[in-house]
Amino acid sequence: MGTKYQHVQDLWRDDEVASLDPVARLVYRSNKLGADQRITNTGGGNTSSKLPGKDPLTGESVPVLWVKGSGGDLRTSTRENFSSLYQDRVVGLQNIYAARADKGLKSQAEDDMVGMYTHATFNLNPRATSIDTPLHSFIPARHVDHMHPNAVISIAASARCEEITREVFGGAMAYVPWMRPGFELGLAMQEICGKNPAATGIMMGQHGFISWADDDGECYRRTLGFIEQAGAHIEAKYAAKGGDAAAFGGGVFESLPEEVRRKVLARLLPWLRGQVSKQKRFVGTVQDDHRILRFVNSKDAPRLAELGTSCPDHFLRTKIKPLYVAPDAALKDFGDAAIAAFAEHLKAKLSAGLDQYRKDYAGYYERCKRANSPAMRDPNPTVVLLPSIGMVAWGKDKSESRVTAEFYNCAVEVMRGAEAIDRYIALPQQEAFDIEYWLLEEAKLQRMPAEKELARQVIVVIGAGSGIGRETALRLSREGAHIVCVDL
Repeated sequence: MGTKYQHVQDLWRDDEVASLDPVARLVYRSNKLGADQRITNTGGGNTSSKLPGKDPLTGESVPVLWVKGSGGDLRTSTRENFSSLYQDRVVGLQNIYAARADKGLKSQAEDDMVGMYTHATFNLNPRATSIDTPLHSFIPARHVDHMHPNAVISIAASARCEEITREVFGGAMAYVPWMRPGFELGLAMQEICGKNPAATGIMMGQHGFISWADDDGECYRRTLGFIEQAGAHIEAKYAAKGGDAAAFGGGVFESLPEEVRRKVLARLLPWLRGQVSKQKRFVGTVQDDHRILRFVNSKDAPRLAELGTSCPDHFLRTKIKPLYVAPDAALKDFGDAAIAAFAEHLKAKLSAGLDQYRKDYAGYYERCKRANSPAMRDPNPTVVLLPSIGMVAWGKDKSESRVTAEFYNCAVEVMRGAEAIDRYIALPQQEAFDIEYWLLEEAKLQRMPAEKELARQVIVVIGAGSGIGRETALRLSREGAHIVCVDL
């Protein structure tokens, strides 16, 4: 059995990896890291191994960088999700980059390097290479993990990040301030490794962390160890400040009983879906568990919600900030008439809030846009926070809305941790914009397959238990619709 931890789960088993080839061991490590959402979120993080490979042209053994490619999820990744590159050629790109007069952070030269990775492809591997490839290539270790755990991001998103990193990890973890992922960040990490030979990890300000080792099992457990240290530090500080009772400044709203929440949402959600679907239809996920209610009911929720999220992985799903709308007065009468009136009151508050949110988003776009920025995207919120009720997350389908909810849950946990140890800070809006509207992100969106004919639709099929009704439901689902099957 694996080592016991309190804040992560050790899933590595030596007997399971003993018979695996080196690339399969990388896949195994990735799957185990991705299986624990306390380690990284859906689709987030990447892993790599530098392994010997037989050059198909020369027959010689050459170092090959295997790194999780663009897209995909660590938990479900297979060998096909990993790109393979000649390690020496990726490192050699530093010479090409150094010769560019226009090099620098967020420069055209930096973006152009992404297109150069294909020239370093080993054995015609078709998997698109990750933007994080330089981070993995330039770290002088065989195995590298880059993760986005809530506990570590809580430190990364705190005002005194560098100081707290030293306090918690000592010299084992170095520090790099926020930099957009890419070639410059890889170069910065290479320099940091040279200056901090005792370090086995780097805290990435307002982002996550990276860790490494020359043995893959040691790399896995080193990653877990850093997260465990961060989690233990945060929970000790959190408890000392009063724990749940004092979280986010303490509660100012009371949660409605579950049955009442359902009745309010039944009146609210069809209308709200129409409001946020002005440009494209959305499908929602409601979440009202203890952690979300603790946040939305709190004194500090309006302040923290307005600050927005920190980790780039979060706000690409959740937008720059959520919409927070509180009622003018708590619902005390749980009769049907009072619930109906309360729902109408919330509609009025939400209508005004949505108008302001769209204006704020347009203002954010106008303030931050570059000459070559893509056109403004849908200005409607993808996360709506309702004190006493919970959170509604939106996406193009049920799966995406669930991931949106997951990501804002991560953001809430990051804010909880950062406020426990220090003070939470979000990315500056310009930095957030330069990720959200990055041309490389836009290109990724454009490569996504076209939506099916009935995508984003919710269709009720009556008599779906058998016969024509069942076949109709199956056909509609194949066309991308969300199906509610009803039968008597």
